[in-house]
Amino acid sequence: MHVPGRPTGPRRREGWSVLKERVGSGTVLRMAVPQARRLPVRNDRALRRADARARAHRARRTALLALLSIGLLVAVLVTAFTGGKSSPGVAGPAPAKRLLPAGPPLPQVVALHESLRILLPVSQTRITAIGYHAAGAGALPLEPVGTRANAGFFTRLARKLFGGGGSGLRYYLLDGGTGPGTGGLDVGAPAGTDVYAPVDGTVIAIADRIVNGQRYGVTIDIQPSGSPDLVVTLANLRPDGALTVGSSVSAARTKVGRIIDLSAVEANGLARYTQDKGQHVHIDVHPAASLAAP
Repeated sequence: MHVPGRPTGPRRREGWSVLKERVGSGTVLRMAVPQARRLPVRNDRALRRADARARAHRARRTALLALLSIGLLVAVLVTAFTGGKSSPGVAGPAPAKRLLPAGPPLPQVVALHESLRILLPVSQTRITAIGYHAAGAGALPLEPVGTRANAGFFTRLARKLFGGGGSGLRYYLLDGGTGPGTGGLDVGAPAGTDVYAPVDGTVIAIADRIVNGQRYGVTIDIQPSGSPDLVVTLANLRPDGALTVGSSVSAARTKVGRIIDLSAVEANGLARYTQDKGQHVHIDVHPAASLAAP
């Protein structure tokens, strides 16, 4: 069949291009898709090792911080529970200086009753412990100066964490007796320790103290200079030879007697906090009118 315009015969051989018909369909190769370049296996392992080292370092640091926190907490708890040993009124072996003669105490307030200030009656170097207890219905309550050594655990812990607690004196509240719980003040010191007046005033009475029908030292009544309506009483003493009724005394300066040992006839609550038998000088405050009552 002849197609118009298509050379035939010899003209086909004279340079005319002849397209060859193709039968069927063609196939086109799929284009290559760019892919992410993979890191070498060696670099991937190094990253995992570095990450593992970082986690181990964080774990060690966390453990160290936890141990430090626990140690600090234990130290605070132990300190709060046992208390310090640097101030008067702490139980412990008596140092050698307590066995040596001691002069008058440095002026230091140990208790208060309203405006009345009661000073330490013995040298600070001789004190073994300080305690308060009930001393009968007639005794007036005293306000301790210092820190309670046998306070509850959480009270001591809060004191350590947040501060507070007063002066360096430490005292104990003792069980037993009737009346105000701080009506009687016991200042512990070895038997034979010199005792000085706890207030300025005048001696108005010196009386034998009778226990189980026998005489054990004396009680000394002092009328404070600034509080004539009160009487300060000292007990567990052998009186000083120069002391008489009517003598004027000066706080922390005038010697009034020496401590005697009463452990054979009475139990001393202070003994549980000292390394001796709890020998002490006892102090309480009464209204002056109560001594004149029959």
